[in-house]
Amino acid sequence: MLHHIELYVSNLKKTIEFWEWLLTELGYKKFQEWELGVSWKYEETYLVFVQAEERFLDIPFHRCRVGLNHLAFHAASKEQVDDLTLTLKDKGVRVLYENKHPYAGGKDHYALYFEDPDRIKVEVVAPLY
Repeated sequence: MLHHIELYVSNLKKTIEFWEWLLTELGYKKFQEWELGVSWKYEETYLVFVQAEERFLDIPFHRCRVGLNHLAFHAASKEQVDDLTLTLKDKGVRVLYENKHPYAGGKDHYALYFEDPDRIKVEVVAPLY
């Protein structure tokens, strides 16, 4: 089982605004919070977001470089994927692969793809049945 994932971000305030609603919708609870970071926990796994040091902010994240490509989460249902899609659009967040949405991952993969404020790709996948 995965213990935790820690991500350094360019703007902690924007990151919290973006991720808090999504993680809450997916069943995560705020776990820890300190001046330069925050975490949310689901069962035994948690996600940590930490403000990157100023000296590293001029090097932007890109998911096709070596390192993290994306984070994928389980959705409770196809309806939850649809609700999250509408909420993201209302928030002005671009849905990736919109021309193939919600089957961009294939005919048996009902999912939503989008990016966080640092352009980290996020995927939310509905159960098969």
